[in-house]
Amino acid sequence: MLFLETGLVVVYGLCLVFMLGFSLTQWRLTRLARQASPFPPPPLPAEWPLVTVQLPLYNELPVVERLLDAAAALDYPAGRLHIQVLDDSTDASAALAAARVAHYQAQGHRITHVRRPSRQGYKAGALAHGLAETDGEFIAIFDADFLPEPDFLRRVIPYFTSPAIGMVQTRWGHLNEDTSLLTRLQAFGLNAHFLVEQVGRQAGGHFLNFNGTGGVWRRTCIVDAGNWHADTLTEDLDLSYRAQLRGWRFRYLPHVMAPAELPAHLAALRSQQHRWNKGAAETARKHLGQVWRTPALSLATKVHATFHLLNSSVFAVILLMALLSVPLVAVRAHQPGFRLVFQLASVFVFTLLPLTTYYYTAWRRAGPQTGQWFAPTFLLFLAMSMGLALHNARAVVQGWLRRASPFVRTPKLGTGGLASRAAHPIETPPLPLAEGALTLYFLAGLAAGFYYGNYGLLPFHVLLVAGFGTLTGYALRQRLARVGGS
Repeated sequence: MLFLETGLVVVYGLCLVFMLGFSLTQWRLTRLARQASPFPPPPLPAEWPLVTVQLPLYNELPVVERLLDAAAALDYPAGRLHIQVLDDSTDASAALAAARVAHYQAQGHRITHVRRPSRQGYKAGALAHGLAETDGEFIAIFDADFLPEPDFLRRVIPYFTSPAIGMVQTRWGHLNEDTSLLTRLQAFGLNAHFLVEQVGRQAGGHFLNFNGTGGVWRRTCIVDAGNWHADTLTEDLDLSYRAQLRGWRFRYLPHVMAPAELPAHLAALRSQQHRWNKGAAETARKHLGQVWRTPALSLATKVHATFHLLNSSVFAVILLMALLSVPLVAVRAHQPGFRLVFQLASVFVFTLLPLTTYYYTAWRRAGPQTGQWFAPTFLLFLAMSMGLALHNARAVVQGWLRRASPFVRTPKLGTGGLASRAAHPIETPPLPLAEGALTLYFLAGLAAGFYYGNYGLLPFHVLLVAGFGTLTGYALRQRLARVGGS
C-alpha cells in the first residue's frame, strides 16, 4: 500500500513540476509583452505585389455570402488581387458561392470558384490545391467566419520589409463576444493568446504560429517549407514550425484586427477544441525532436517552443492531477510521513500566480467592458477549462497515439444568435456520462477534504465540480430538449 501511495505522490509531483514550467514560460512571455515596442510604420511598397486571397469553404451556408462580399470589398490596386473561393461544399452553399462569384466576375473582379473532385487533405489539401492554380506572390487566408476590413491588405503587406519574412499574422477580433457567457469566456482566453502570448514570443525572438486565418504568407515561404501537409489537424501550426525551422521569420501585428465569430454553442466549441488539441499534439510529436536537434536555436527558444507545442498536453496533465487529487486527500490524512512532501508541494500553488498575471495583462489590454470584473471571469474561465479537460485530454492522447480522425469544421452561424441543434455535431453518448461521473467523483473529494479537515485541495475541487457539473447539466438539458422535440 505504501508503494502505491508513494507512486501517487511522485506522479502528482511530476505533474506539478510540468505545470510550474508551463506557468513560468507564460509569465516570461507576459514580461516580454509588457516591454515590447510596436513596429514603426513601414513605408508603402513602390509597387504593390500580386496577392491571392484564399477562402477555404466547406458547407458554410450561413456565412458564405457574407465572406465573399467582404473579400470583394478589399481595397487593393486593380489587377493585383486574385480571390480564390476554395469550395469543397456538398450542400446548397456551393450554389450560393457560385452565384456570388459570378456576380463579382461580372463586375470585373478576378475571383474564381475552385471545386476539387474530392475533399482529400481537408483544409490543407484545399490550400495546396489553390496555391497551384494562382500566381499570387503573397497568400492571404480567411476562414468562413471572418470579416476582414477593406484596408486589411494595405495595412499588412507593407510589413514584409525583408525577403526573410515569410508570414504576417494579425489579431482576431470577436464579432459575437457579448452573445453569452460561453462566448465571453472564449474571448477572454483567446485575448490572452493574441494580446500577450504572440506579442511576447515576437519580442523574445521565439517561434510564432500562424493561427490558420487572418494572416498573409509569402508564397516562396510556403513552397520552401514543403507546402501544406494534411498529416495533422493543425496544418497552420505544422507549417509555422517547418518554416521557422528553415530560418524564415514571422511578424505579428496586434494593432491589425481581423473580426471573426466565436462558437456560440458548447457542441461547436467541443468540435473546435478537439481539432485544436489533437492537432497540436500531432504537431508536437512531429516537430519537438527537431526543435531540440537544431543548433541554431537558443536554449530559451527551445524551451518556449517545447511548452508551445505541448500547450494542449496541459489538459492531459490537469486531468491526471484531478484524478490523483481525490485519493491524495486520504493519503495525506493517513500517512504522516508524507507531511513534509505535501508542505513542499504546497509551494506549487504559486503556479497560479504567473497565470493570473498573464490573463490579467490580457484583460487589461483588451479593454474590459463595464461590469465585467477580472476575478469572477478568470475563475469561470478556469472552471470551464477544467471541465473540458476530459474532452481535450482524449483529443491529446489520440494525437500522441496517431489515431486518425477527420477534419471536423466548427459550425458557423453568421450572427450572434443561436442556431438549431441540427447545425451542430452530436456529442458521443459516453462523454457526458463520464463527465457526470467525474462531477460526483470530485464532490467526493470535497467531502473527503471536509471530513479529514484537509482544505488544501478545496479550491481545486470546487473548480472541478463547477466545470464538470456545468458540462453535465448542459448535456442533460440538450438530451431533454432532443427528447421533447422528437
